[in-house]
Amino acid sequence: MTDATPHLDLPYILPAQAQKHVTHNEAIARLDALTQLAVADRDRTVPPTDATEGARHIVAPGATAQWDGHDGKVALLLNGGWVFLTPRTGWMAYIAAEAALRVFDGAQWAEPPRDLDNLPGLGIATSSDAVNRLAVAAQATLFSHAGAGHQVKVNKSATGDTASVLFQTGWSGRAEMGTTGTDDFTIKLSPDGATWHEALRLNAATGAVSGTAVQQSADDTAPGRLMRADWGYGPGNLLGAVAQAGGVPTGAVIERGSTATGEYLRLADGTQICTHAISLGTITAAGSGTWADPYRTAPGFDWTFPAGFAAPPVIAAQGVPSGDVAGDPLRRVCSPAMDAPDSAALPGIALIRQGAAADADDFTVMLCATGRWA
Repeated sequence: MTDATPHLDLPYILPAQAQKHVTHNEAIARLDALTQLAVADRDRTVPPTDATEGARHIVAPGATAQWDGHDGKVALLLNGGWVFLTPRTGWMAYIAAEAALRVFDGAQWAEPPRDLDNLPGLGIATSSDAVNRLAVAAQATLFSHAGAGHQVKVNKSATGDTASVLFQTGWSGRAEMGTTGTDDFTIKLSPDGATWHEALRLNAATGAVSGTAVQQSADDTAPGRLMRADWGYGPGNLLGAVAQAGGVPTGAVIERGSTATGEYLRLADGTQICTHAISLGTITAAGSGTWADPYRTAPGFDWTFPAGFAAPPVIAAQGVPSGDVAGDPLRRVCSPAMDAPDSAALPGIALIRQGAAADADDFTVMLCATGRWA
């Protein structure tokens, strides 16, 4: 039979032992020290000078003086002297100076092992519940990287379920973003938690955007709405083919082009302007210079518009001589003459000189037709 218990090293009362009460009292004192073990600290290498009976400390590494050679043991002041209790694996002690529990693992006093997997709930400065398994009450919650970056993942079981972030005021919803009921990403807003507006929806299949924050039609000019690329204008569609549907522009703002019979400019509002310069030849090719038979270009010319009109356009024409008119300004006085235009052409163009000078000058007529494109 040994002299002490195997775990707490409490001394046994041996057969025929004298002064049995001494052994008994020592065992009781040790049991008193180790039951509900709590020590003052574990960072001392020498005993405190003001220790009182029953004081307990865990001896720090490198101890000296009366504690020399007892690193890691529990020092108990008993009957005015220090008694050292050797810890066993699994002993647990409350460290008052640290307000923390420590467990002896066979080599050192370490933090108790903690299994934080599959907890039913966790509340930090607040209480969790069956729905909010994790609840945090704080001014901020930090998720930082462990390596190059960090992701916050919100997973749902099926397409029709919800995976979102909800923003509340007084526990009433005001904004929500995520995949709610579909796999499209949406941003919703509410003034009261009951009425919700789907401001933006990003289609999961195409990435296209819709919602009340986006133009609802080509003629929607509501303040604050985001312009759709197909209903707005910018460097990509300012110039191009113009078009309309029901009076609403559906193409570019400006269209410009040219053919062998001139240039044209079309605007999104339906305006079309065609221009051309035609050489009509010599102004004295026909006529005798009288009022009854004035000098004129001959024969007449026709102008096929470089782009057709919806109806006969308005025509402006100007004659420009090629000769030297500085010394005789009257040589440039002429009047254009033409037949009535249709939507495709202007026939019978000629120039008539307003004076009697017979000087042979080649004239060019500058033509401009203004109307609406077809």
